[in-house]
Amino acid sequence: MENLNLQNIKNRSMAIREKYKELELQHHGTEWNVEEDALAFLSDAGLVGRLVMSQQGRWPKANTDEELKHKLGECIWWLTVLAERMGIDINEATEYFLDKTENLLGNK
Repeated sequence: MENLNLQNIKNRSMAIREKYKELELQHHGTEWNVEEDALAFLSDAGLVGRLVMSQQGRWPKANTDEELKHKLGECIWWLTVLAERMGIDINEATEYFLDKTENLLGNK
């Protein structure tokens, strides 16, 4: 497995998002808007919470590890897609967050 960088993740994510756009047009006649993408992300983020509970033995659910791995990756995908659709560079946003947080915590 290759070690992905954010640019590679962005490129692959947007290619997948284009395929979903085709399905949306086919099934609904329109592409999801950014708000619908954000809601889908929030739904998946909520599922991550439930799967973490299951993985930690606090909620009974089968196939937890496989589903949790998928949902964690999907949440990264959604964040990448949302940033791109809103004209925010995911690389810059991540660097900004890391720098700001490290400075606040005295790690830099």
